[in-house]
Amino acid sequence: MPELVIGLVAFLIVLVVLGKKLLPGINKTLDERRAAIEGGLEKAKAAEEEAKQVLEDYRAQLAEARTEAARLRQEAQEQGAAMVVEMRAEGERQREEIIAAGRAQVEADRQAATAALRQDVGKLAIDLADRIVGESMKDSVRQERTIDRFLDALEAKPADPTKAEVTR
Repeated sequence: MPELVIGLVAFLIVLVVLGKKLLPGINKTLDERRAAIEGGLEKAKAAEEEAKQVLEDYRAQLAEARTEAARLRQEAQEQGAAMVVEMRAEGERQREEIIAAGRAQVEADRQAATAALRQDVGKLAIDLADRIVGESMKDSVRQERTIDRFLDALEAKPADPTKAEVTR
């Protein structure tokens, strides 16, 4: 029994010494760890909230950029369509100018050819009349009247070589 009492007293002394010296250090270390863990959790939650906010900002900017890109694409398409319409109108205008110039040139060439032909036919008619009539057709007024009558008669008749008539 004395050994039991001595063991019990020694155990209590060791327990008191450990409780007074060791237990506060262990509690302090546990409190520090708990505070560090809780601080880390708080920081993690704050970082998570900040990351969520940054993600939301990023998504908003991305949506805005997509909207802006769609708007720019639409504007480019509209400008392209307007340019196509404008270029077509310009092409049509140039085409009409070229056609009008061509028609004017053809008309001028036709009139020049008609005038040259009338003059050549007139000379031939005078020469022929001189030979047939045997009288000089050098009088210019007489020449012009004869040429005009002859050409008017030719223009009035259909071009059928089998029905050639001589007019006076």
